[in-house]
Formats: sequence, C-alpha cells, structure tokens
Amino acid sequence: MVSSLKELIDEPELGHSNDPEERFISSGVSWDSYESLLTKLENNSHYRVNYLDGILEIVSPSIRHEKIKTNLGMLLERFFYSKRIRFVPMGSSTFKNKARKAGVEPDECYCIGEEKKVPDLAIEVVLTSGSVSKLEIYRRLGVAEVWFWERNQFKLYHLRDNSQQEQATVYPDTYGYEPISQSEILPELDISLLEQCLTISDSIQAIDEFEQGLKAADEPK
Repeated sequence: MVSSLKELIDEPELGHSNDPEERFISSGVSWDSYESLLTKLENNSHYRVNYLDGILEIVSPSIRHEKIKTNLGMLLERFFYSKRIRFVPMGSSTFKNKARKAGVEPDECYCIGEEKKVPDLAIEVVLTSGSVSKLEIYRRLGVAEVWFWERNQFKLYHLRDNSQQEQATVYPDTYGYEPISQSEILPELDISLLEQCLTISDSIQAIDEFEQGLKAADEPK
C-alpha cells in the first residue's frame, strides 16, 4: 500500500498489492483528513477504514477474509428467514461520530426489526491484529452487540456502558462491553452451530448443515 496518508488521498487510482492482506496505520490524523479519505474511497469497497482519536487504520482484506465474511452473512440471513426475524443488512457501511472522534466500517452489520442510524449488531472477521480498539469505537457509536470471528470461534460482547464519558466505567477492560456466550439480541441462535458451519469450506454443505441444525433445534424434545 502507500506510505503516507497524503499519498493515499492524492493517488488517482488505488491499486491492489500482491500482499493478500495489508494494514496502513497513521496517527495524528485530523477529522477533516479522515473524511477526505472516505470521500476518496467512496467508490472503492475493497478497503475498510477505522478512526479513533486521530488514529487512522486502513485494511485491505484478503480473499480468505472476504470468503469468511460472505459465508457468515449468508448463514445469518438463513437464520433470520427461518425465524421470521425482520432485519436490515447494512454490510460494510460507514458509521461515524465527529463529536466522539470515532468511525468504523464493519465487515458485516445488521439492524434488527427496523433500520436505525447505527446497527444493533456489528461483526468483525479478525485474521490479523489491528492497532485500533474496535470495541471502543463501537461503544462511542452505541452499537449494542459486537462479534469477533477469530481462530474459528466467536467472541461475543454486549454493551453495558454506553455513557458519553470519555472512558467506560462498567467493564472498563473491554471498553464497556460484557463478554457473553450467547447473543442477547438473537437469543435463539445457536452460536456453536454457526461456528461449526462457518468452518465448512463448501458453501452448499455449510448451508445444508446449518439448516438441518436449525430444524433439529425446533423439533419437540
């Protein structure tokens, strides 16, 4: 990728590197520069841009990352349809709050029930570690639940401290989010079943096993 923020903003065409997954990080970035970059990239969906207190992170996801993201969204939407849960998929839309100096583009995100200004659920596929605390960004934006897919399993977090304070006072070690084992906004979802099916490389097989698992859970005991 490029070596400086100015070079990235001024570059007429953004090319893809041979490196399958890259990360560009810059500190001391103004909000105006962040918004200029978003404008520059508005027609290029390949990059994910995150911003927190002047630290800018740009990620160029790998093909493996995008496969996992796509399969995860596919399975989740099967669950929504199966349970007749109304939802609004918002993909990797940009969510930002200038007053709180935070912005993010999730891998996948959803509003449950009806469309809202920020999603109820944000999901991050983690293959390489980053320098920006995603949970702090999501806290400042008020996202109720955040899932991280890392090393073939989920880590789930539910927001307990959405105050406007600079730092979380409840669950401060996880930025105001409580680690949970079961989703609170999707309590019927079997997370272990989702994990199992997400590790299946064949998409049709993954869907078949996921739907079989959903049916089995609905059968009388």
